[in-house]
Amino acid sequence: MKNVIPEPDCSAQAGDAPREAMRLSREQLADELRAKLSDLAVVRQDEPLARRTTLRVGGCADFYVEPASEPELTFILHWCRRREVPFVMLGRGSNLLVRDGGIRGLVICLAQPSFSRIEVMGYRVHCGAGAKLKQVATEAKREGVTGLEFLEGIPGTIGGALRMNAGAMGAWTFDIVESIRYMDQEGQAHEVPARDVPVEYRSCPLLKEHIALGAVLKGHPSARDVVEKRMKSFSQKRWDSQPAAPSAGCIFKNPSTIPAGKLIDELGLKGTRVGGAMVSMEHGNFIVNDGSATARDVLELIAIIRARARVQRGIELETEVEIIGEPATGAPQS
Repeated sequence: MKNVIPEPDCSAQAGDAPREAMRLSREQLADELRAKLSDLAVVRQDEPLARRTTLRVGGCADFYVEPASEPELTFILHWCRRREVPFVMLGRGSNLLVRDGGIRGLVICLAQPSFSRIEVMGYRVHCGAGAKLKQVATEAKREGVTGLEFLEGIPGTIGGALRMNAGAMGAWTFDIVESIRYMDQEGQAHEVPARDVPVEYRSCPLLKEHIALGAVLKGHPSARDVVEKRMKSFSQKRWDSQPAAPSAGCIFKNPSTIPAGKLIDELGLKGTRVGGAMVSMEHGNFIVNDGSATARDVLELIAIIRARARVQRGIELETEVEIIGEPATGAPQS
């Protein structure tokens, strides 16, 4: 069944004087950005974010921008500081839960071609932060490079994978990273060897503070058909064990004593539902959207799972999915 995601109403609410009062100011800010950036850049107001996340929930961003180049990204960072506009980075939204109240400030997405290039040179793959992981794996396969096959099943970008040290099939992103490029808060670009970048389970602290621009990934030589066979094996394993419905991927980090999915299964929580959000029957560590879920539904379901794990097993589950944004009016903070 096709999931139809209703578009949220991002307009100012009638009778909401503070919201109405700031609309002109926000429009002026958006016009200023448009005037300073090239015609290739994308600048939008009140951008619905549900369609930009794989879970398909969440409110709107005050501003949404896709810079066309690194100099434009530098300008945007300077502009945010000068105008006191907070910003967040958005990749493909595959490990993200945006609350129903949306994002106050600016969402920056590095989706333009200048940030999405993929070039295979020998057994090294040079790729921009906006490059889709599936395309990176496909290009490596085309050139007979092995070691990157696990990226094929992660529905994200290089930038997001670096920031989260994303993993699949027993491998982590930084296992194959030779060097990274990033931009600091001042808009300056840097390139550093991966060995000098501290990483953790599902985290790269450096890229929590700074913006990934790209990376050089290193694989090994192999026959193309061997790489293709390995990719198909990974893909089949993923489809056999993970849901096809919209999700944000794994909701919780694995505790040290038991995989989160197995724990949730043992707690009898598969199929548990809040509104349009449900614990997947295929994999307990996935929450899926039947097409009508809100972020509040998902957050309430997360709270139920955490409480059950705490009370029945003494395990404090930590979310792997990143939760950002504001709650909807009248909704509880979570």
